Amino acid sequence: MAEDTIFARILRGEIPCDEVYSDDRCLAFRDVAPQAPVHVLVIPREPIPSLREASDQHAALLGHLLLVAAQVAKQEGLEDWRTVINTGAGAGQTVFHLHVHVIGGRPLAWPPG
Repeated sequence: MAEDTIFARILRGEIPCDEVYSDDRCLAFRDVAPQAPVHVLVIPREPIPSLREASDQHAALLGHLLLVAAQVAKQEGLEDWRTVINTGAGAGQTVFHLHVHVIGGRPLAWPPG
């Protein structure tokens, strides 16, 4: 992988995770610092640093990540949820491996933080 992030280490099996979904294109697992009763991360197996670096060649993968996010939310019993993709440090991205947050299980205010 291009950069050795914590998500790359999780994908390689070096760090355990609380997996909720896995397929050949992505992995979904519970966030270790949840911001709500349900807080799952959906990450691609391909090491894309952020949405900024995604290109047309990633269109199918990006769509798949969002469909998996919806599937995970439903699997977790959520009727309402928030999906978040932070892009860049100024937007709160701390791990530079594209990931989708699925957050729910409590009322979510707007605007966030």
